[in-house]
Amino acid sequence: MRGYFGVGVDGISKPMNLGNLVRIANAFDASFFFSIAPSLKLSDAQSDTSRAQGSLPFYSFAEPSEFRLPLGCRLVGVEITDDAVELPRFRHPQRCAYVFGAERFSLSPRVLKACEFTVKIPTRFSINVGMAGAIVLYDRLLQLGGYPARPVKPGGVPTLPPLHKWGAPLARPRAE
Repeated sequence: MRGYFGVGVDGISKPMNLGNLVRIANAFDASFFFSIAPSLKLSDAQSDTSRAQGSLPFYSFAEPSEFRLPLGCRLVGVEITDDAVELPRFRHPQRCAYVFGAERFSLSPRVLKACEFTVKIPTRFSINVGMAGAIVLYDRLLQLGGYPARPVKPGGVPTLPPLHKWGAPLARPRAE
């Protein structure tokens, strides 16, 4: 998979949730982690048992006006709004950063306005921010990770395409 992605939070206030999201970002090989207007420090996030601070860069922005992303990086807000695209219908950008809102609130209006895309997980109600992060990053992995199309029948394994000399598939397999 070419490109990169970052994961961040806007106004998170629960240390356990911050640690879980940091750990999930690290597990899915995020390129960086960021926080906007946090009410706690990364050192408070004891649930990050992966010790992500040694694996990926962390950026903290005191307020939304200070927030910056690398050139060409597109901001994707994960939020339940009327105009948000449902995650299964969303095409993930190659270079992007996903931002998640605080536990009892939503993304701040300034951060939401800065998002080029807004996606929502099609659930009946809001879920834990760490769980939301895992779902979004897993969806990205399935979509951009070079996996073949799923088999048509339950339990079936599709034929894998031949590999290029550098290990990339030459062509996507057709659905069975």
